[in-house]
Amino acid sequence: MRVVADTGLCQGHQLCQGEAPAVFGFDEVADVVVLLDEHPDEAQRADVTTAVRYCPAFALSIEED
Repeated sequence: MRVVADTGLCQGHQLCQGEAPAVFGFDEVADVVVLLDEHPDEAQRADVTTAVRYCPAFALSIEED
């Protein structure tokens, strides 16, 4: 699994960070999501999927390897 973040769409809500803090960080200066782990372990799939699903700006996605 590969996590993709479109920083052009990100609105800085930080909900993803709450769902999967090991995968999603936040750049306070740019006010956008930062990927901490582009290829997270399969054990984190449920949390990452939830973060993607509930992103208000639809800025996140998962691509299968």
